[in-house]
Amino acid sequence: MDTRLIQLLVCPVCKGPLQRTTDGAHLLCMADRLAFPIRDGIPVMLEGEALPLDEHDQPITGATTGQEL
Repeated sequence: MDTRLIQLLVCPVCKGPLQRTTDGAHLLCMADRLAFPIRDGIPVMLEGEALPLDEHDQPITGATTGQEL
């Protein structure tokens, strides 16, 4: 994913900045402690698809935010 594109994207919850994980699989919102997945090079910026972060700022796989659309 292009770094310039990431700089344009914001968290859909708080409108804050996002960071890419080292493996490039998620975009992180540190303010909301959420990880938004990147699937096939496309960021999925839906609150219902976001994963919570653990104490090491890693996405907790298999977890959900509990938000229903």
